[in-house]
Amino acid sequence: MHCVACQSAIDPGDSWCSKCGVAVRRSEPDSERRFVTILRADVVDSTGLVADLDPEEAVSRLEPALAAMRGAVRQFGGIVSKELGDGLSAVFGAPIADDNHAPLACHAAIELVRRVVGLGDPGLQVRVGLHSGHVVAYMVSSEFSKVYEIGGAAQHLAARLESAAEANQIYVSKACQELAEGHVRFEYLGGKPLRGFNQSVPVYRIVGASDLSSWRVRRARSVSRFVDRTTERALLARAVESARTSRRTVLLLGDAGIGKSRLAHEFVQALRSHGWRLIDAECSPNLQGAPFSTLKRVLLSALEVAAKDPDSPSDPRKDLGEIAQCALDAVLDLPTSNPDWAQLEPHARGRAISDASSAVIEDIARRQRTILLLEDLHWIDRASDAVMAAIASLQAPGLLVLLTSRPNGMPVWIARCHAEVVAMQPLDDDSGLAMLADMLGPSAANDDLKNRIISHTANVPLFIEEVCRGLRDSGTLHGQWGDLALMRPIDELGIPSSIQGVIAARLDRVSRQERSVLQIAAALGPRSSIAMLRNLVELPESALQDCLAVLDRAELLVRIDSELDDALEFRHEMVRQVTYDSMVEKVREDIHARILARLDRDGVGADEPDTLCYHAVRARDWYKAFSYGKSAGRKCLSRSAFSDAASYFEIAMGSLDKTPMTPLREADAIDLRMEARAAFIASGQVSDWLDLGKDAERRAEAINDIGRKVAAMTVRAGAQNFYGAPVEAVAVSEEVVRLAQEWGNPGWLNLARYGLGQAYFLAGRYREAEQTLALARAQLAGPAASAPIGTTPRYLLLLCCMMKSFTHTVMGELDVAEQLQREAAAIAEETGRPYDRVAAAYSGGWLKLGQNDAAAAASMLEDGFVLAQKHGIRLFVPVLACHLGIAYLEQGLFDRARGMLTEAREEARAVGYTSAVLRSAIYLALAAHRLGDVRAAQNMLREARNTARQQGFSGLEAEALFGEAVVTPPSDAVSKTAIFASLRAVIAIASESGARPLRHKAEAMLNEMLAKGGELT
Repeated sequence: MHCVACQSAIDPGDSWCSKCGVAVRRSEPDSERRFVTILRADVVDSTGLVADLDPEEAVSRLEPALAAMRGAVRQFGGIVSKELGDGLSAVFGAPIADDNHAPLACHAAIELVRRVVGLGDPGLQVRVGLHSGHVVAYMVSSEFSKVYEIGGAAQHLAARLESAAEANQIYVSKACQELAEGHVRFEYLGGKPLRGFNQSVPVYRIVGASDLSSWRVRRARSVSRFVDRTTERALLARAVESARTSRRTVLLLGDAGIGKSRLAHEFVQALRSHGWRLIDAECSPNLQGAPFSTLKRVLLSALEVAAKDPDSPSDPRKDLGEIAQCALDAVLDLPTSNPDWAQLEPHARGRAISDASSAVIEDIARRQRTILLLEDLHWIDRASDAVMAAIASLQAPGLLVLLTSRPNGMPVWIARCHAEVVAMQPLDDDSGLAMLADMLGPSAANDDLKNRIISHTANVPLFIEEVCRGLRDSGTLHGQWGDLALMRPIDELGIPSSIQGVIAARLDRVSRQERSVLQIAAALGPRSSIAMLRNLVELPESALQDCLAVLDRAELLVRIDSELDDALEFRHEMVRQVTYDSMVEKVREDIHARILARLDRDGVGADEPDTLCYHAVRARDWYKAFSYGKSAGRKCLSRSAFSDAASYFEIAMGSLDKTPMTPLREADAIDLRMEARAAFIASGQVSDWLDLGKDAERRAEAINDIGRKVAAMTVRAGAQNFYGAPVEAVAVSEEVVRLAQEWGNPGWLNLARYGLGQAYFLAGRYREAEQTLALARAQLAGPAASAPIGTTPRYLLLLCCMMKSFTHTVMGELDVAEQLQREAAAIAEETGRPYDRVAAAYSGGWLKLGQNDAAAAASMLEDGFVLAQKHGIRLFVPVLACHLGIAYLEQGLFDRARGMLTEAREEARAVGYTSAVLRSAIYLALAAHRLGDVRAAQNMLREARNTARQQGFSGLEAEALFGEAVVTPPSDAVSKTAIFASLRAVIAIASESGARPLRHKAEAMLNEMLAKGGELT
């Protein structure tokens, strides 16, 4: 960027040319998303003030207040985006990002109220509202003017806060308060109802500016200890040694959040313990427009240090001449009456101020070794800048000048004063992990989270702290600092609002062309290649390489390995996310459409459908999103990544529904739901599985497609076995089998028969289950085996063998069950699919329990349980856990059984697996009984028995009744009568259903009791 007047180079962050002082003219920004603070202010009851005035008088009446408002906004770097007749709307943090937008807006509001009150007109009272949030910012041009406009919901909240504020009061949202806390003092007013908001909104009132320095505000928020910086501390120590014989100047240079102030204060503290004096001050963005504001702070600190000198406390100004004393008094806002001072030309006064200030610092350093710490040099006011250049160039032994600055604000005189520049870098991984261990605790349970935070923040200390703070404030991390536990899984770490502006300010340093390259890279993802960018940015090769070089030097988009096709990646994920979020939707869509077109031309669809689906969705190309989403779902299914597969199928279904409605589209929608069912089944999303069937059935009826209706009903019936009552499941499944037979599609008929067999089994109708499953198995084992879309004949045959093995085990036909189990295991071995292996392990464990080999059952079920959890096969997790608990119970491992059965019951509830909830509860009660909790066991079994009876799970009802007989102590006649009744009911149900092993156990127990005490009535 160059000055329009003298063509000197200008840093993108400067507001004026350092050579000629002309204000910087910036090109108009495109529409973009910004995180800003909005200020809304208006005159209270302005209508009443001007109601009886003619137009000229009305304007004159309100203009003083409006002028005061404009001046206050501009003093603190805000932009008046709109004047509203009796007020204005202003924005802070745009068009050039500023990480201090919230504190600046708050100080502007305080100044605004002060100026209006200072007009001395009791009729002019003002109210102000402030809110921080995302907006869309854009330039509106008309024939005679240009206005920087903002749009979005954020401005409405600012307006509502303004309307709610009382006269001469400033109301602030929680988002703004959190960003400005420490810089400004607030009073919490509680939740207030605001027009247009359904719930009350937390509101704060500004009560005044804070006198805390920025460092003290940051230090108060810090929750981590100082780590590492070994190299930087060694350089500072070397500078201290040199300062013993001559003045040394050191500049700590780095982006916001890198740790400049922390290092400086830790180092200064160590020097003070060795007898060094400290003169310290910081430059403030609030006072950047106030001449000599920084120098005043330096001088006040210096005079305070001199006054505390134990050897000769004195005021160093007394040894100066009268003009020099006047110069210092002028900076310190003290009265000056010397006529010679008044007659000096401005440049001569500036020279006098510089010489006098240098003399004071030099005198203090001569008396005792002194360190002058000046922070945030990038915010220094212009008048102080020249004086600090002189002080930093002093030839004074015993003086160490330590400065901190961001790269975009480094003064030009640093080289002239021979300053040593220490470029601050992010922490290394070990130091970042040490910092995280201090905040989160040393527990290995958080290791994965710590590594994710390191990657997300690129080891920038402020970013690490604020991400951890955000996770704790949201409840994702629970506990005290140093001992935090992760309460729930984290999908995205996000970007705390406190560092949105920090990153946005870095992005604003680059040119529009460089920003365009960065945006395309952000849309491509965390990693991209020069080859892909070359195809998308439409720039000459030399211009592209220049852009990439700038972005690499700025550590925004860096080259990582020339062997990887000149791969590029973002320095950390938050830079990519802020870059991406800064684009308005239209720009994003256009970039993703270009990327999608390029990838299509390159023919990467078969290998990377997930990538193409991602870009198609964001380009709003719905048909391609459907096509690639379906392909990505199929790819995930083939890898047994069922949860991911379900997510891609959901994207495909949603995308297809956004295309125009036609019968062909509806047919595709039904087929997609039929195919997607496997992903929802395996991942345990039972309610979604049921909804797929219902939705597909409704669509099939609408287009009068009988075949697809049968398919949809088959899917719905299968889900009903898990989610509903057996009576309903049997009725639906019988109807589906009838319709499938009429339709004549053997694949869907096989699935319908499998579902009906399962429904009969859950209803306790074991003989009918065996017969129905046998029909499906016979067809699937033959040469014309057929299965519907979304599955294979071998997979469906395995399920039939599994289900049939269960049935024969329950009926006591163990030889047949074992033969079926061997067939299921052989298929699982042949396919190698995790889902098939889990299914075979489940039926094998059930068989071993039927054979009274609990140890072998536990071994098989443990293998299946681990495999199901590893691959996210959630549908099998509760049933495997349940039968594993039963195996532990049979082995006498009662504590382990109770723990596993409790987990099984909770997982079954989460999945919506009704029969698994009941079976887990029954055997959990038996475990509780063996551990001595008889009352709890009786209550659980009674509840399970009643639920099973009401919902039609007759087999489970019999198991619950038998459990009641086992846990009820035969202590009196009433108890014995209850036991007899339970056992007779078990025998009746088991005899009817064909569950011979359960009937035999009940008969044996009944006969034993009768032999001991006779039947009681």
